[in-house]
Amino acid sequence: MGISGLTKVLGDHAPSARKDNEIKNYFGRKVAIDASMSIYQFLIAVRTGGENLTNEDGETTSHLMGLFYRTLRMVDNGLKPVYVFDGKPPTMKSGELAKRLEKRQEAEKTVAEAEEKGDQETADKFRRRTVKVTREHNEDCKQLLRLMGIPYVEAPCEAEAQCAALAKAGKVYAAGSEDMDTLTFGAPVLLRHLTFSEARKTPIAEFHLDQALDGLDLTHDQFIDLCILLGCDYCDSIKGIGPTRAVSLIKEHGSLEKVLAALDKKKYPVADDWPYEEARRLFKEPEVADPETIELKWNDPDEEGLVEFMCKKNGFNEERVRNGVKRLQKSKSSGVQGRLDGFFKVTPKTAMDGDKKRKADAAKTAPGAKKAKGAPATRGRGRPRK
Repeated sequence: MGISGLTKVLGDHAPSARKDNEIKNYFGRKVAIDASMSIYQFLIAVRTGGENLTNEDGETTSHLMGLFYRTLRMVDNGLKPVYVFDGKPPTMKSGELAKRLEKRQEAEKTVAEAEEKGDQETADKFRRRTVKVTREHNEDCKQLLRLMGIPYVEAPCEAEAQCAALAKAGKVYAAGSEDMDTLTFGAPVLLRHLTFSEARKTPIAEFHLDQALDGLDLTHDQFIDLCILLGCDYCDSIKGIGPTRAVSLIKEHGSLEKVLAALDKKKYPVADDWPYEEARRLFKEPEVADPETIELKWNDPDEEGLVEFMCKKNGFNEERVRNGVKRLQKSKSSGVQGRLDGFFKVTPKTAMDGDKKRKADAAKTAPGAKKAKGAPATRGRGRPRK
């Protein structure tokens, strides 16, 4: 899932692009969250005795518990989450989806063999790899969000691309996802670990695209090419080229076309139909709903509806659910307080702004560049000419 090795690349070449924060520091911030990624986390993490939680009918409820309590944690800290659900996957992702299916089937086989041998530890480990987010899981979560008064968006295609579009348009402060390719789609700010359990005490990792580009000294187009070279959901990486080598190749040659022209094909075999151009197009022109047509509204929770759905249908504790409703109501009533920067019109800084700045800086330092009007002429060791 996502871009392989990008976290390491940023850690090595653009450490200032990341900062760790406590969740309370996002008070008043709107965040678009990749719903499918979060649900997948909940299905893996929210378990008892190695198994998913279920209701009396044997239907899985781990995703509901995770979504309910992790969302409550966010609103308790003043965040305003909006969840974004995947639409249809792009045709190019079919290869990646086929690989995931194959891995799930292999994991299921390993689980069966481990259980037959009585090796419960191995069975539990590989059972997590069999998890898949289904349409039913998504519909359950949408119903829960409606009852909680939390907005959600149904993306026409990739959720992380829609999250990035909402952030670029200034509809939300950041995109929340574990997939680093959210940055490749152009999200100005990416938040990771937002839906992790509080017990893990994992800080929120905040990544800024403009600082990533500055640290790597790349344009956004070159950053996209780097991410494709690292390996993404649309395109396999080139065997033998790791993160460090990928960075140096893009820096040296400037584009994938020039990298491929310079590569020793015997040492680094590349298929003739390696679909990097189509992958690039999907990152630059993803299928997303126009953010200006999307209205984000946080409503009052439906207490009795939540009790009916969570308690009577899915077996959750009624007292805890009603306490959760109180927390939602409290957060909504205190939501009138805003961040100081909410009183000003802020234009989101885009990757394009960074590209323009880098080009301007390069022009200033180029040989023969004209001096700024009014700057003193110099001679000798830089002394102003009298």
